[in-house]
Amino acid sequence: MFERIELQILNKRIKEPRKFIQVVMGPRQVGKTTMVSQLFKQLSIPGIFESADAIAAGNTIWLQQIWEAARLKMKTQKANEFLLIIDEIQKIPNWSETIKKLWDEDSLNNIPLKLILLGSSRLLLQQGLSESLAGRFETIYMTHWTLEEMFQAFGWDADRFAWFGGYPGSAGLIQDEMRWKKYICDSIIETSISKDILMLTRIDKPALLKNLFELGCVYSGQIVSLTKMQGQLLDAGNTTTLSHYLRLLDTAGLLGGLEKFAHTVIRKRSGSPKFQVHNNALLSAQDIKTLPEIQSNPSGWGRVVESAVGSHLINQSLRNNFSVYYWRDRNDEVDFILEKGQKTIALEIKASFIKNKKGMETFQRRFHPVKTYLIDNNGIPWSEFLKINPVDLF
Repeated sequence: MFERIELQILNKRIKEPRKFIQVVMGPRQVGKTTMVSQLFKQLSIPGIFESADAIAAGNTIWLQQIWEAARLKMKTQKANEFLLIIDEIQKIPNWSETIKKLWDEDSLNNIPLKLILLGSSRLLLQQGLSESLAGRFETIYMTHWTLEEMFQAFGWDADRFAWFGGYPGSAGLIQDEMRWKKYICDSIIETSISKDILMLTRIDKPALLKNLFELGCVYSGQIVSLTKMQGQLLDAGNTTTLSHYLRLLDTAGLLGGLEKFAHTVIRKRSGSPKFQVHNNALLSAQDIKTLPEIQSNPSGWGRVVESAVGSHLINQSLRNNFSVYYWRDRNDEVDFILEKGQKTIALEIKASFIKNKKGMETFQRRFHPVKTYLIDNNGIPWSEFLKINPVDLF
């Protein structure tokens, strides 16, 4: 069975003396549960795995019950240490306060109970961690699968990855595109929106959120004013509501809105967002065209390629702690700006369609990036770029 790099990191941390809670977060269907099952097979530590996915929303004592069960098993088995893994922890009301109380009790009583928390809502996990568990945890973010991982696991090439994205569970369905599209829409998109957003967050206009997601996927890789988008949305709210909904979609690993690059935070947030799916499957699953049909359209395929590059960047930014922006001033535009610390680099993508060539020159003159890159057949081919860790570009 294929092993992701995060498994090695988690394995090493769990073998260390008990010190931190390990928090694994990431979108649905990227292999978090599979990874912990692989971890169990590699460890000699006894443990139990519990999921909050099917727990009633009002159940406030479930966490205490499974924690006591873990303590009892460790005692009856006379184990020197024990591992408790809890999946979809964000579903439990006041989970962080309860975890803090139980973890501190074990620390005070020298009970070597180790803990791994899994969750698919980055926003809710981060809120709980910052509110109650400061100084008690480490995080591991599991991204959508990369081209290199899909190649190693399933033999996919860059074209197939750009269209079908990086959901490993759907890999066996791509020979029947209609079946594949239905699986992505019903099993991944609908489940992620319903369970990770609508069930856990107050949403006054759920139809608007879903409509925003669908349109955002269509416009992935493009800069769109939220004010102008209101005219295309059913039951459109104000731009503040749309920005909030886009933020929720982003933290669920579905759809983000890249900010415009500027030297000040205020200017960054004042520009129109550049929509960007976290996984290109979310784009193509809602397109009636097939892979051969989209490849026969140079302009359409170019947008697919640019979105694939963007999804690669946005996922790696979460894993490697750098920021991704775009830049535009009137007719001048640069596709992606990466910022890490005090260093800035600019990326221009030319994939089968012509753009204004002055954008990079203007940006370089104004902002002086440390490096600029051209992603095309004369520079770095996009198929090769998807195999690169963007941190290595700095």
